[in-house]
Amino acid sequence: MNAKLFARAVGKFLAGLLLVGILLFLPAGSFAYRNAWLLIGILFVPMFIAGLILMKKNPCLLQKRLNVNEEQREQKEVVMLSGLMFSAAFVIAGLNFRFRWIILPDWVSYAAAVVFLLAYALYAEVLRENTYLSRTVEVQENQKVIDSGLYGIVRHPMYMSTLFLFLSMPLVLGSVISFVIMLAYIPIIAKRIDNEEQVLEKGLEGYSDYQKRVRYKVIPFLW
Repeated sequence: MNAKLFARAVGKFLAGLLLVGILLFLPAGSFAYRNAWLLIGILFVPMFIAGLILMKKNPCLLQKRLNVNEEQREQKEVVMLSGLMFSAAFVIAGLNFRFRWIILPDWVSYAAAVVFLLAYALYAEVLRENTYLSRTVEVQENQKVIDSGLYGIVRHPMYMSTLFLFLSMPLVLGSVISFVIMLAYIPIIAKRIDNEEQVLEKGLEGYSDYQKRVRYKVIPFLW
């Protein structure tokens, strides 16, 4: 086991857990925010398990997933806007709980949790199918076009899974206001995809032909 990679992964995990906890519980003014605990459970427990699996079976992919240093200006803007979106949605969810603005029924949160876990499973399948996945927009050495499995249905199944993940989060938290905020993810990710496809068209052999074969980017028959 790569001790340095393991330490880096654990550090990122704990930092993310702490940040989410602060963004949710501090505005809520209480640790009795059950929806926040539910989200933390379904978000970080599978993340921890997936990290252990990647550490053992594919440490190179784990290394790529830990890299968030974008080089292109467009992608730096996407990362910044995404961070602001998440921060605003989580803080508003905590305030929504604290001041009882618009409280969704429990069944909505539980249904959203099921959608979230299904989207997580979809995300795991994407990681299994495509070992070139990186959190930064780039063309890697010896990279090939993946056109089987989910990639034979849409060109960006990872973004399909994250779309469902991110839009279900505010509903798990019981905040319709946060859901409206998270809708900003759609134009944000559209900007990222457009830039990513420009990079792939120029640098990845066969990608232009792949675009002709698989018409839809994120959701079949819609996008």
